[in-house]
Amino acid sequence: MIERIRRFLNTGGGRIAGIVLCVAALVVVVWSFKDNLGDTEAEAASKDRYFVCSETGKSFRATIKPGMMIPIESPYSGKKTGYEAALCYWTSAGGLKKDPTPVLMNETVGKKGPTFCPDCHRLVSPNNPPPMPGVKPPPTEAEYKTFLQKQTRTNE
Repeated sequence: MIERIRRFLNTGGGRIAGIVLCVAALVVVVWSFKDNLGDTEAEAASKDRYFVCSETGKSFRATIKPGMMIPIESPYSGKKTGYEAALCYWTSAGGLKKDPTPVLMNETVGKKGPTFCPDCHRLVSPNNPPPMPGVKPPPTEAEYKTFLQKQTRTNE
């Protein structure tokens, strides 16, 4: 059996097949090393983050590198106006969405008052955790203002 393989590999077609198999094996080995020795999913997620330009309000993604200082340079303003975003996973109807909306928190840029998502208009908290199915959504801006008015009347 081995002798037949040797004879085949000494032919022109056999050499080409051997080279193709070696290259394919090398690709598999490199891919395996990269997959097993590279960043874990959690490590990659901790480095690749959403930011919002405080000047333009536009969001972008950036990879955190050692020594980087926040705010980072925004691709929209060209200045250090990129602040890390909180992520909102809610819809205006109170459902969950797969792709989050990056939100610049008021407290991050020194503004007073609560922060509401520009997309769904729901309250966003710092380090906003992804919601779980069945969890009640945060209040909308209108619901929040109504709640505050009722609290004010109760305290009077």
